[in-house]
Order: sequence, then C-alpha cells, then structure tokens
Amino acid sequence: MGRALRIFCCLIFLSAGMRGQQAGNQSATTQTNQTIVVTGTFVPVPLNESNRSVEAFDFCSEPLLYSSFVDYLSEDSSVDVQQREVDGEQADLSIRGSSFGQNLVLLNGLRLNDAQTGHHDLDLPFPLEALSGVEVLHGGGSLLYGADAVGGAVNFVTSRPDSAELRVRLGGGNFGFNEQRAIASFRTDKVGERLAMSRDASAGFEADRDYRNSSLSTETWTKTALGTSDILLSASDHPFGAGDFYGIFPSSERTKGWFGGLNQQLGSQTSVSFGYRRHSDEFILFRDDPSFYENNHITQSWQADLRRHSNVGKIFGIAYGVTADGDQITSNNLGNHARNRTAGYANVDMRYFRRISASIGGREEILSGGLSEFSPQATLSVWLRPSARLRGSIGRGFRLPSYTDLYYQDPANIGNPLLKPEISWSLEGGFEWVLARWVTASTTFFQRRDQNDIDYVRDISTDPWRAENIGHVVFNGLENSVQLTSKAQNEQLRISYTVIAASQQPLTGISEYVFNFPSHRATVTWIGRPMRVLSLSSTLQVVQRYYTDPYALWSFAASANSRHVRPFVQFFNLSSTVYQEIPGVHMPGRSIVGGLEFDVSKAHHL
Repeated sequence: MGRALRIFCCLIFLSAGMRGQQAGNQSATTQTNQTIVVTGTFVPVPLNESNRSVEAFDFCSEPLLYSSFVDYLSEDSSVDVQQREVDGEQADLSIRGSSFGQNLVLLNGLRLNDAQTGHHDLDLPFPLEALSGVEVLHGGGSLLYGADAVGGAVNFVTSRPDSAELRVRLGGGNFGFNEQRAIASFRTDKVGERLAMSRDASAGFEADRDYRNSSLSTETWTKTALGTSDILLSASDHPFGAGDFYGIFPSSERTKGWFGGLNQQLGSQTSVSFGYRRHSDEFILFRDDPSFYENNHITQSWQADLRRHSNVGKIFGIAYGVTADGDQITSNNLGNHARNRTAGYANVDMRYFRRISASIGGREEILSGGLSEFSPQATLSVWLRPSARLRGSIGRGFRLPSYTDLYYQDPANIGNPLLKPEISWSLEGGFEWVLARWVTASTTFFQRRDQNDIDYVRDISTDPWRAENIGHVVFNGLENSVQLTSKAQNEQLRISYTVIAASQQPLTGISEYVFNFPSHRATVTWIGRPMRVLSLSSTLQVVQRYYTDPYALWSFAASANSRHVRPFVQFFNLSSTVYQEIPGVHMPGRSIVGGLEFDVSKAHHL
C-alpha cells in the first residue's frame, strides 16, 4: 500500500499544477440538470439516487476533446480497457479486476457481447457520433441482464436529437492517421432522425499495426398512441494488422459487424425490445501467406425482452419481465454450434425520498439442455443527511464459456469443451457525500468471490495455452473519487483511485488473463473552458498491473468554441511512455491529432 499511496499523492500534486488555481466547475461538461441513469436499475433514476455504483459520461458536451470511447472510460479508475491497438480497435474490457469475458457490453440495454470470444465485445458496430453517452455499472448485474455481467456492465446510450444539426469533422496526425466523421439529424414533434458515419485509418506506428475503421448508423424515433418507437440500424468494417496480438506472428484480421435494435413503449409502464447482431471475423496468422493458416468465424445473436413496472402505493414499486436470447456460430475452426436461454425476473423496490431506498429481486435463467442459473440481488441506500448517504448491495452472477473457450484449436491455444460456467458473488458497501456545493466525494469497498473462473494456463512458456476452470478466486478492492466543480471558473477536476488485490487457491501453471488486472489505477482529469472561448482537457493515468512496474500516461486536448468552424488538437502519451496493456503487445509513443469541425446547424450554444 506504500507504493499506492505515493502514486496517489503524486497524481494530486500533478493535478494541482495543471489547474494553476483552485479547481472549478466547467459549464460545458457539468450538467445543470440532474443526470438520469438507466443502467443498474429497472426504471430511470437520478444518478445520485442509484443504489448501485454507476458512472455516467456525456458524449455531447465536448466531443472535440475526445477521440474514442476509450478516452471516456479511461477516466474511471475502476475500468481498465486493455488495448492491442489505439482507439479501441482491438481491446479487452475489465471492471474491478474482472477478466475480459466477465463483463457485459450493451447498447440501450441490448446485448452486444460476442459469443465467439470476449475479445470482440468492444468491436462496436456504430460510430461514436451516434451516441449520447455511456454508463458504467460497477459490480455484478445478472439480475437485470443475465449471463456475463459478472464484473459489471458498460451501456452505450443514444437519445433523440434536440434539434436539427449537421456537423463534419476532418483530422489527421502522425503515423499516417486520418479521420472523417459526420452527423446529421432533425426533429419534429413526432419524428426524430440521426444519421452518423465515421472513418479512421492509420499506417501504424510499427509493422503490421495499420488499421482502417469504417462505421455507419441510422436511428429513427417516432411517437404514436402506444408510445415512443426507437429503431437503430448500424454496420462496421474493421481491417487491421494484428502483429503479435496472439503470439509472435505477423498476423492480420478483419471484422465486420451489423446491428439492428428496436425499443417500443406499450403505454407508460410496459416496453418491448428486440436486438439482432451479426459479427464476422477473418484471422490470418501470416499476413503475407494467407494459405498457411486462416480462421473464419461468423456469429449471430438475438434477444427479445418484455418489461413492465408499476407502483404499489406511494413508496413501493415492482418490476418484472421475461427475456429470451440465443446465439450461434459458423466457423472453420470452432465448428457449428448454437444455444438458447430464457429467463423470468422480478424486483420489488421501496423508495422514501432522501431517507431510505431498498430493493430485492431474483432472476431464473434456463439454459440449453435444461440447466438453470438463479441470480438474486438486494440493494440498500440510507441517507444520514441530505448531503450524505450509505449504500450497499449483494448479488449472484454467472458467465457462460465462449465458443473459443470451448472449441478453439491451434498450435498455441487449446479450448476445453468440458468447461463449467463461472459463478460469482459480488458485494459492496459505500459512502457518498457532498462536502460543499462544489465538492463531492465517494468511497466504496467491494468484494467478488469467483468460482470456476475461465483462464488459459500452461506449465512452461513453450507449452500451448489451454482453457481451464480455476477453482476459487477472491477479489477485494477499494475505489475512491473526489470531484471539484465551480461554475464561476468554468472548470472541473476529478480524481479517482482504485486498488485491487486477489487471492486464490494454488494454481498449477502460468495464468494468461485472470491476473492481468491493475492492482493500482489512478486518474486525474481536468476540464476547463477559459472565457468560454476555448475548451481544454488534461488526463493523467497511473497504472500498476499485478506484479509489474507502474507506468503513467498523459493526454491533453484543446478546441475552439467558434460558431461554424472549430479547430481542435489532441495529444496522446505526451511523455512517450513505453508500456503494454496486453503482455507482448507494444503500444505507441507520443502522438498528435489535429483538425477542424464544420457546423452548419442553426442552433449553437457557447
């Protein structure tokens, strides 16, 4: 803990230097209205009344200060996006020390996880411009979402446009980087539409690390007598060099994604939703000789949900529903497989405004073959005073093996068709308080007790990795955050720090994934808008992974707040730190991106 304390104190000192004077609140990113969250709860609630630990990030306030969704998630010290390529082109997600397959990725509450492998869960089939924000649920979420939400869930959300707009963004940088992005939308009383596209490409900072990312989406909202209908269609194409990604090979890979989603209100208390996702993956071991070894996988998944909530008296509510989902794979390596799940769930909620809030519920999930998993959950919040509250939760979750875990075979990796589902119990207790109108803070202790964790292990470095269940692993952690805001100074400073420790039964062999979590992770983010003319941001991360040395990453961005033409510049890894987020996969040094955004929208707010 001595090293962790030094890291944290160093971050506070550096953040003070970046601020120059007392921290304040930036008008652009601090919302004057309450932030409403839909993740981790059956009905939307204000963020400061959620019984769960949830972080929310707004994509609309300062889009020119960010390059990808990774930049937002990196501001949460409990989230670790382990990249093989920049901007999330190939990245694994970890929440509170979980492995990459133990988290659920959602779009408006619909599942995006890939049944082939969790390495593709963040292969998002839509542009960043199509989104209004992202919400991160810390801790298990199987009651709401079913399988795979063991460590937590990341829910990307969209919202109906407020007005008509047309924006085009052009940029370029070192390593042959170039980007083109555009968004067009309109809104009437009964209809809303948003069309978004993006294309990013780079020659790569080293051999076999080039990439090209193209995506397109359209989303339509309509109001009828039943309620709001929301239809979203999107597609993406990601060819990239995969040198050293899965071994010391000059590989290449190309993934394509398609997604269709429907959310339909049926009155004020009932909704139905449907989602379909198709994902293809072409992996070539030796890029210059595709005939030597090539894998082709196509996965398809679907889900349907019927949800209802109603009030019982003034302080009680009940939410319940049924869901069905399935997935299948066609692969030259994994074979052809399919599986389905159905579930029913119910949750009773009690809310006595700013005094006490509690809920208890359960979900019964029936798997293919007749097996079932029960996921109970209970939460509690108690306000000691209007500015301070205690909260806690406990719940059970599970994760199913991916098709790669079960069936994959190559000279370096061996699957295991006898793998058991992972089982996890998560508990947490936290304290949140408002020290003054411009200072808020929180601290949360959490524990996750896993059984049958799926990992890849080997006895010596020359052996192939083989999929196995690990008997018992216990993760204990503490996450802390402090936020300082000031409307007068148009600034915001956020400091967050998470420490995690793991204990296990004796493990025979070398672990590849389960113990690649950050034991210490701290972030300092400052955003300011001096004189409302410029928008500035600075983010400093310090990361120490399990049994490795710490490293620091610093990024800085600036944009002009002009009416129709807005120049911007973004710097990444300013210290040119040499680091790896995935063992054996080098990440680039210092880089810069600059460009212009053209806005012909009638509405403009400084």
